[in-house]
Amino acid sequence: LRIANLPTPLHTVQNVARSGNTRNGNVNDNGNSILEKLKALNIKLLIKRDDQTGGVELGGNKIRKLEFLLADALNKGADAVVTIGGEQSNHCRATAAACRMVGLEPHLILRTKRANKVEEDRTVKGGESFGYVGNILFDRMVGAKIYTCTPGEYGRVGSNELVRRVCSDIESETNMKAYPIPVGGSNGCGTWGYIEGVNEIKDQLSDQNVDHVVFACGSGGTAAGITIGFVLSYITNAEQMPKIHAVGVCDTPEYFYNEVANIAEEMGLDISSLEVESILDFVRQNLIPHQGKGLGYAVSTQEELDFITKFAIETGIVLDPVYSGKALHHFITHELDEHPDLYENSNILFWHTGGSLGNYDKIDAL
Repeated sequence: LRIANLPTPLHTVQNVARSGNTRNGNVNDNGNSILEKLKALNIKLLIKRDDQTGGVELGGNKIRKLEFLLADALNKGADAVVTIGGEQSNHCRATAAACRMVGLEPHLILRTKRANKVEEDRTVKGGESFGYVGNILFDRMVGAKIYTCTPGEYGRVGSNELVRRVCSDIESETNMKAYPIPVGGSNGCGTWGYIEGVNEIKDQLSDQNVDHVVFACGSGGTAAGITIGFVLSYITNAEQMPKIHAVGVCDTPEYFYNEVANIAEEMGLDISSLEVESILDFVRQNLIPHQGKGLGYAVSTQEELDFITKFAIETGIVLDPVYSGKALHHFITHELDEHPDLYENSNILFWHTGGSLGNYDKIDAL
């Protein structure tokens, strides 16, 4: 399928600090400009704008995966799609909109601490308390069927099993065939979207050198595609390949090593010509995961939110609080501060994975 707006722009950030006002009348940065920090280290920052893969319905990294996943769903004769994510899931919103574009019925399982109350209000009181904030508004606007689960259910039962159960219910109660998509669209099929994404960025960079590629990592599919894609692109000149940095917004670096390895194995990665003993060794050799989740998935500190505001003022680019904002905040305020010698005089590509609708869920704090 081709439903994303590709190629997305490649933006070069000008290292000129800008002043501006926030709602409190100042930037609240204690004189520490983000761009001045980059300038002091002679770092050139490029941003791959995958927040512009589509409008508010499709924008973000997930649509690259969905082009492959929904093509597979249609090829298998599916009538409906079932997927799962957090309450403000960008993946679920993009899935719902993309499904409608190709004639599939979207079913979304949203993980929320409010699940029990939402279900009680719906079944007992006959009301609706889930709301219309951010991504949920767009889920509703395209008529997605929304189910909820608690974080406890998500952990005990598992996301794949929850999706399987809803698929089973749909098929037993209707004449529809349901197609399951895992959290984040992260499996062997969807990850091909970022193999293509790497080909796209290589064409855009042309002869321009990049030393580091940085992006947010939540379910592992984007990390798998970018890592494998760059390794394949530099197979004949591996010494020139940029370092690949996945900043985890949940879980642990060890979890992501294993998750990316599982996806690579599902994709059929052949390592016979590589000097590694296993696919896991291949991942460890080529991917650098960072622990950037802070207080936890989708939980923001005031420092992270201030960083998002400051970055918008200095660059005109809006990050999101769950993925891109948390990831770039960690990389610039922790990684660069702790290891400046590793990044001085370098070109860094930050892959913006979208999600700006998530800022609506943080309005009061922002």
